[in-house]
Amino acid sequence: MIFNQALRRELSFTTGGVFLVLVTIMVTTLVIRILGYAANGTVNPEDAIVLIALATLGYLAVLLTVSLFVATLIVLVRWYKDSEMIVWFASGLSVTNLIRPILQFATPLIIVIALLALFVWPWANRESTLISQRFQQRDDVSMVSSGQFKESARAERVFFIEELDVDKSEVKNIFVADSKNGRLSVAVASSGYIQNSEGGAKSIVLHSGRRYEGLPTQPDFRILEFAEYTTKIHGKDVLAPPPRDREKSITELLDKSKPELINANLAELLWRIGLPLMALGLVLIAIPLAYVNPRLGSYTAMFYAVLIYLIYSNLLNLTQNFVSKGKVSMLTGIWPIHLLALLIAFVLIRNRINPSVRWWRRQLPARFASK
Repeated sequence: MIFNQALRRELSFTTGGVFLVLVTIMVTTLVIRILGYAANGTVNPEDAIVLIALATLGYLAVLLTVSLFVATLIVLVRWYKDSEMIVWFASGLSVTNLIRPILQFATPLIIVIALLALFVWPWANRESTLISQRFQQRDDVSMVSSGQFKESARAERVFFIEELDVDKSEVKNIFVADSKNGRLSVAVASSGYIQNSEGGAKSIVLHSGRRYEGLPTQPDFRILEFAEYTTKIHGKDVLAPPPRDREKSITELLDKSKPELINANLAELLWRIGLPLMALGLVLIAIPLAYVNPRLGSYTAMFYAVLIYLIYSNLLNLTQNFVSKGKVSMLTGIWPIHLLALLIAFVLIRNRINPSVRWWRRQLPARFASK
């Protein structure tokens, strides 16, 4: 009882600490990346915090998987390093007694990982895409900002407004360049305003300005003065883009109405189901992997842990790719990797039960190994 409580308490604190560190690193990386997108005009700077939060929510399943694996390894490595495991073994416990309390602690987290991978991951990805698309599909007025040259939605017009009063819909010192039918038209004015027409159409009305029309190299270049000049602003139809595989719900992934998308949908479903299974396999592998000689360093186990996680994760992604291309069915691809992880964990645990016996005899039941 004391053993189980001590183990769960240390696992809780260590998992929380590792998870907090990973989330901090993730958020820092996302801040740099999304602020870069905002600086380039890809996303709205006002949506940066929301996009960072959604991206963090999407990756919580992966972060929890890594946190659970690393925390289990850190706790057991410290117990071996401080000779606490020797005390527990001297009390009649063995490596197999670690499995039950660790699984009791890990099972709720694995369930949370499954829920995050199945439901939160696609929702967060979908919301991020909708926010980005909504900003990219804004009309020309929304794109205009004072003191900056902005290209129109159809890439046929360039705006420059020195001063913009959004509340009063007034603009000052306007420059508008149009390119139609191979001819260039440039209009400049000192003032104007934004006009809303019926049906949601918008226009910019310029006062007391000039219009230059034609090509500089052609003799038919014209200069016109106007008291009022109206230029229409084209808008974009805000359409929700078709969801990508990572944005589809479970119902959409199981939909077989489009045969050309079945393999891609099943591959995405395989990855989502495989993530909690990978968390289970990594936790079981961490139990025997944590063994260290107290007289030696503890970095070897960490090195193997990083290597195992990279191999496991890449094999899962590789299987997802095979299923997506139709080379392997989902039912065939979902079990070999995780079964291999369980076998590796079983073999390593058997090897740690009695290290004095030859490795091949450790895999046999006790009554056969003693003969």
